[in-house]
Parts: sequence; structure tokens; C-alpha cells
Amino acid sequence: MTTRPRTPSRRSLLRAMAALPAAALVLGEAPGLLGTALAAAPAAGSATRYTIVPFLNSNDGTVNVYQSDDATDFRLLRSSAYTPPANRIRDASVFKHSDGYYYLTYTTHTWQDVSTTIGFARSPDRANWTFLYDYTVPIANLSRAWAPEWFVDGDGSVNVIVSCSVTSNEWIFTPYLLKAANSALTAWTSPVALSGIGPNHIDTCIVKVGSTYHAFTKNETAKYIEYGTASNLAGPYTITRTGDWAGWGSYREGPSVIQLDNGAWRIFFDGYGDGNYYYSDSYDAFATWSAPKALPGISGTARHFTVVKETVTGGPALTRNATRSLRSANYTTRYWQEQSALLNLPVVTSSSTAAEKQAATFAVVAGLADANAYSFRDAAGNYLRHYAFRGRFDAHDGTSTFARDATFVARTGSTSGSVRFESYNYPGSYLRHYDYQLRVEASDGTDLFRQDSSFVPVTAWA
Repeated sequence: MTTRPRTPSRRSLLRAMAALPAAALVLGEAPGLLGTALAAAPAAGSATRYTIVPFLNSNDGTVNVYQSDDATDFRLLRSSAYTPPANRIRDASVFKHSDGYYYLTYTTHTWQDVSTTIGFARSPDRANWTFLYDYTVPIANLSRAWAPEWFVDGDGSVNVIVSCSVTSNEWIFTPYLLKAANSALTAWTSPVALSGIGPNHIDTCIVKVGSTYHAFTKNETAKYIEYGTASNLAGPYTITRTGDWAGWGSYREGPSVIQLDNGAWRIFFDGYGDGNYYYSDSYDAFATWSAPKALPGISGTARHFTVVKETVTGGPALTRNATRSLRSANYTTRYWQEQSALLNLPVVTSSSTAAEKQAATFAVVAGLADANAYSFRDAAGNYLRHYAFRGRFDAHDGTSTFARDATFVARTGSTSGSVRFESYNYPGSYLRHYDYQLRVEASDGTDLFRQDSSFVPVTAWA
């Protein structure tokens, strides 16, 4: 990969100062934050939507808004969507409040400047934003208030977690909790330090699962994202994972954690040390994580964001318990067809044989692993599944692995009426054609990939 100059992380700039020492989310319990989004594929006619509002590697005076239906392939909703009337906008955190508006909170100054305020803005549609106010964080001798992150608790209370330092040690940050004192989010309780996390931690993101609060926080000395838990939002937290415990590497910051439709947890973080933005998934309640991957499309452009997940109307809907044929959206004479148990994309026409038409006809049924998703059966009763990432048909062996391999989440396709089929157990990977063969491959964020992975359900050939 060709390297290029990039804006240094605020922390990398701090490291150059040799004389100096080295968010928020509740899932399934906070409809104000998440809408109705839970750990299941969206119902027919609905869609999952993830929104991020990052500042830019090239400009910390404005933010772009991106959206995604799979938490992997983020597409631009609006560039320069919000520019504050004064100062900067960094580390923006977004959530949807119970009043129907989207709210931002953000760092108001660049790293060099004293920064005793955090900013607030709101939007009715995520694209058009109005400045609300800058709030002076009431901490004695405050030097810097950075990286505020929203957290909505199970009782609906709205909180901001902000990293603060004082003038006597301006580069040592401690996470503080602010609680909204009214529903308009114009008044806040006095800041309370999160007990147990301690000084020299920054960019603290909290997720609540059941009655436990899970904190992901950057140790500013070690440059690793650490992990701890507590039974109360304010703590005390017990840090149980330190160093490179998750395999994410060092010089990572800005963690944001969200639950995907298949129940996995995804963390996003800014790999400011190498210029990429990464994601990693956990299927065992945060114990282990997949190898980090760079986000396609926005990695190297977007900086420090949090994610809001919603369920919205307008998603694709396929009729279940019916037969359909699936036509390529960009090669309109080619259709899914089973050939020697493999799924390929040959030309099928009215002149094709009855056997060829039958092999291009499939029963659409409820997903084996998630009834809101989809599975496909051939005439012999075998299911489409991925095996070594190749689309093929096999008899259901009754295992949960097979069920997940044979389940696909419907996402909106690249053309009107088309659908993309995301692998249930490889989020962000889709059935796509390559050399007229159907494979499950990770999205690269390009228009060509979206076209190659889009298919139109049509009247069955047989």
C-alpha cells in the first residue's frame, strides 16, 4: 500500500512533546438510541441503518454523514453536513433521542488549544444540522474536555461520557459522567469521575448488556484499548483485559461498539498509527475478537466516530414459501442456476431446456438461523449454503453451523427491485458473481461489487 501524508492523531502529536507524559450505547433497552433495532435480521419491508458522523482526516472543521445497512459498506449521505459556527468539530458522537431528533456532541477545539467546552447540535434527518450550544464542563481548573460520547441507560436517562484533564496535568485524562437534567438536553448534572477506570484513560465507550456495563477505554500510556465491567454506570469498573488482549494492536483509539443483526458485537476504532479505520467482531460476549479489518471506502478518510443503529422502513421484501428465479442486476440475461451442486450464473432463456429452467428455480423460505432472513432450496430439497465461500447446495445436516451457512440477510440492491444477500455468519460478505460463479465475498465498498452482488427476484422459470 502506498503511504501518504495524513493529519497526525492528537495523541501522536502529544507523543512528540517529549517533556510531557506519555461512548455510548445500550442495545435492546434504549429505543431512544436505537429505534427498534435488535439482534435479528430486519423484518420484510424494513431495513437496518447504521449512521456515523466522522470528522475528516483532512479537515477537523466539519463532518460528513455516512450510512450503511450492514455496518461495513458505509456510503456518503452528505458531505460537510455540519460546520460549527466557531472552533472545531472532532470526535463527534451521534444518537437518536426520544423526541425524534438526532443529536451530536463533540470536541470543540484542536489538540493544541485549551478546550473546556463540548459542543451540541441536532438534526431532524441526519443531513441538516443546527448548532445548539457549547457547554462548559464544570470541573475546577479544567484544561481539556475531549471525546464526549452519548450513553442512554436502560431507564431512558441520557448521559455523556467525556474525557477531561486539569491544568496541573493537562495530558492525563480521566473519564467523567454527565447526566442530562432535562429532556431538552440543555442542563447537566455535575461531572462524576468513572470509578475504577482511573487517570490516563481516554475515549471511553460503554455498552450495557443485561445489568452489566462494559467499558472499552484507551490506555493513553500503553496505546491499547482496554476492557472492564461494572454493575453501575458510574462504577467502580474492574479492568480485566489489558495490553493486546484482543489482537487489535497498539496505537488504537476511539472505540465504538454496536450489536449486529446476527447477534455478534462489532467494535470500530481509529488506527491512527497506520492511517486505517478498523472493525472487529466478537461472538462470545467480548472474550475473543476476529482479526481487525480496514473499513472499505472510508478508511483513511474518516476519523473518530460513534455509531447509531436503527430499524427503518423501506427494506426489501421477498415472498416466502414461494418459488422464484434470481436474475443478475448487471447481466440481465443471466440467472442463478444449480450446476453439479454449485451455484453459477449462466444465460437462461425461454429456449432453455426444462431441466435448465428447473435448475434456475428455487424455493424461498424463512432463514434456517433467523426467520427474518432467507434460505433457498432446490427442487431436491437441498439448501443453498456457502462452503469454502463457494455457493453450493447440500442436504441440511441439522447443525447450527449449516443453518448459519445457509442463511442470508436481504439488503437493498444496486438497482430498483434488486436485493443483495448478506451472509448471516460473515457480516459484510455477500453472494456475488465472479466469472459467472456465485461466491460469498467481503464487500470492498465499490459500485462494481454492489452491482455484482445484486439480484432481482422474478417469476420462476419452472
